[in-house]
Amino acid sequence: VQVVESGGGLVQAGGSLRLSCAASGITFSLYTMSWFRQAPGKEREFVATIGKSGDSTDYADSVKGRFTISRDNAERAAYLQMNSLKPEDTAVYYCAASLRATIPQKATTSYNYWGQGTQVTVSS
Repeated sequence: VQVVESGGGLVQAGGSLRLSCAASGITFSLYTMSWFRQAPGKEREFVATIGKSGDSTDYADSVKGRFTISRDNAERAAYLQMNSLKPEDTAVYYCAASLRATIPQKATTSYNYWGQGTQVTVSS
């Protein structure tokens, strides 16, 4: 099983980035997909989640209205569109897959597979 994130980078405050998550070795359509992030010295925190069919989503209050999660089951990929980025969004962003159907699954222990993370840095 592989879960691989991409799309991170350095962006100025107010800018946008689109993260991608590619999964292989699993039946992608059976998994709830989520994004988490972890800033230096802080715990990993829930960012956004999307249900198996893509018709249910949920977001952390800190990103509502700025971030959009989506998925393409045919491509076995999930995405996180991040707009109006703020310096406090700086973190390593992780993609995670869970067999649990109920969303949101905000506990990291609910997830079966994780990617290695991609760095997002927002400068002020």
